[in-house]
Amino acid sequence: MDTQNLQAFLMVAELGSFSRAAEALYLTQPAVSKRVAALESQLECSLFDRIGRRVFLTEAGRALLPFANSIRSSLTQARQSIRDLSGEVGGTLLLGTSHHIGLHRLPPVLRRFSSTYGGVKLDIDFMDSEQAYEQISRGNIELALVTLAPEADPTMLATPVWSDPLDFMVAQDHELGQAKTITLEMLSAYPVILPGLNTYTGQIAKRLFDERGLKLNIAMSTNYLETIGMMASIGLGWTVLPRSMLSEGLQALTIKGISPQRELGYIYHRGRTLSNAAQAFIQELY
Repeated sequence: MDTQNLQAFLMVAELGSFSRAAEALYLTQPAVSKRVAALESQLECSLFDRIGRRVFLTEAGRALLPFANSIRSSLTQARQSIRDLSGEVGGTLLLGTSHHIGLHRLPPVLRRFSSTYGGVKLDIDFMDSEQAYEQISRGNIELALVTLAPEADPTMLATPVWSDPLDFMVAQDHELGQAKTITLEMLSAYPVILPGLNTYTGQIAKRLFDERGLKLNIAMSTNYLETIGMMASIGLGWTVLPRSMLSEGLQALTIKGISPQRELGYIYHRGRTLSNAAQAFIQELY
């Protein structure tokens, strides 16, 4: 099975378009179509349905997808392992990171790493932490800096690097900020702006209320913490954010006995041997 044909198949599947796949692979669209057609001929089945301008995986395509991802990952690791035999730190490091870590934690690490290992090309994708776990599991990225999942994933090696305290926050003129004592029961009566409950940060906040049988009065949600901070600062609701994001326009609320926090760190697949570049990057985190 030709690996170039598999790569074309994977790129069309991921981007949902032959033209976008051609751009990503620096090929013409007919060349990508030819590679996919060759693979379909070899497998004696159709891998994509073409409906108008949209492309969808067929049942056969969906069956092939995990195997094609595994083959691509194995080939990448093989090339990296051979390159690493020299002991040099080089090549390309496929790195995923959340937007928050990318803004608040990563810049000094990147500065040190790039200064020390100028021969490494960094290919950084910004994504939600939950998406990074998925991309690691598929072998699309080697290493990710993320909010660690509250529940351990047995396929991942997850190592905490930074503890990230979370604070309950409201606008400076919010009536909750005038109360002498704040309880979760009080908060449940007011609108809240949270990261989506499918996110790890949202799950941490929800668990605090679930454990006490309380409901969250969710006014709105978004995965962008900076946006949440802005909406809370203009009085649209209270929120839970990293302490480092407490800024002008917001005040922190103290709730006795409750100090939520999340762990930030790095993850990689348990079955993957890290490249020299990835190992060197991890050393720069400390």
